[in-house]
Amino acid sequence: MNEYYKLLMSEPILKRLSAIQLIAYFGAWFSNIAIYTLLLELNVSVEVIAFTAMLHFLAGVIQAPFSGSIIDTLRPKNLMLSLIAVEVFSTLFLVFVNDINDLWLLYTLIFFKMAAASFYFTTEMSLLPKILNGKKLQTANEIHSIIWSLSYTFGMALSGFVVYWLGVKTAFILDAFLFMVGFVLLYQLEIKVEFIKSSENLYEMMRDTFRYLKRFPHAVHLMLVHSFVGLTAFDALVALMVDKYYASVIATSLALGLVHASRAIGLVVGPILFAKYINKNKKIIYIFIFQGLAVWLWAMLMKDFYLSLLASVVVGLFTTTLWSYTYTLLQKNIEQKYYGRIVAYNDMLFLSSAAFTSYVIGLLASNGFSLEFITFLIGVGFMVGALYFAWILKSQKIKEIE
Repeated sequence: MNEYYKLLMSEPILKRLSAIQLIAYFGAWFSNIAIYTLLLELNVSVEVIAFTAMLHFLAGVIQAPFSGSIIDTLRPKNLMLSLIAVEVFSTLFLVFVNDINDLWLLYTLIFFKMAAASFYFTTEMSLLPKILNGKKLQTANEIHSIIWSLSYTFGMALSGFVVYWLGVKTAFILDAFLFMVGFVLLYQLEIKVEFIKSSENLYEMMRDTFRYLKRFPHAVHLMLVHSFVGLTAFDALVALMVDKYYASVIATSLALGLVHASRAIGLVVGPILFAKYINKNKKIIYIFIFQGLAVWLWAMLMKDFYLSLLASVVVGLFTTTLWSYTYTLLQKNIEQKYYGRIVAYNDMLFLSSAAFTSYVIGLLASNGFSLEFITFLIGVGFMVGALYFAWILKSQKIKEIE
């Protein structure tokens, strides 16, 4: 923790960006419990829940081929301000969703809200390597990952209590206000980085990126290995668990919030425990294996609400380290000129993995497969990731993070 504090104190731009991250990412997920609570109250089908979870990630997939080129064309601060503004309005308008006939509006607003959130994330991840490098960049990514994880899960956890006490619509209004605060903080920040506007049009930039990836296939492999972290997109799984096993034990919104809060503890504590030991690429193989074992433990304890909370903590322990290290590894092994575009394609693969995971969870559940079996399959996915990363290290020239 001391290493994170020192870096934040010595890098004022990173410090302010981190504060904005906390607000913006917290806001991006704060509405989720309200959305899933609303869907469960409307008695929608498993397919609708799974599609809603998938839509949260699908928006980023669709825009990714263009977002990277746009990032490398526009000044980051102006772009990020525009994206937060989109999040403000798309969140606020969720108050107009009242019944099943309004599902089209819900889908539309989720799409724009999460597209803007994903675009903002990609923009910031492209900005960090222009501010920091080496070990500082890895530490900044770990901070970023902790903030993302904390916001992702605690945002939904706190939202569970807000929905329980104040209602769905109040949660949407409070969420929109959070984005407004983030907008003001970003507007006041001066970001001084070298900005070289490309003379190429978007089509030429996309073609150039594919030529680069063809020349340096290790970048594609690193993007694919990072996408395995998308298997931790448990939103649909948690909603189905609550509906099937915990609804008789505790209120729906509280159960959703507590499960996500438990995972948040692991997500935050994990990098504090493991980051200093993960100093070689080969050690990430073991993190993949431990992540898979943790997911299997969760599958075995799932039916018991309180044991499931404990297992959720264990599941979260390895995720942040896995995410931040593989992201930094990609940044370390690509040219600066392509940061925006390749980070965008990397996010596209990650979000595709998360969207696919959400879809498969719904598909298997609707066809009678148990939630325990579905969770077991996710654990198998991480074992495959371990084998794939081991092959990458043997077959490709991958730089270590210094």
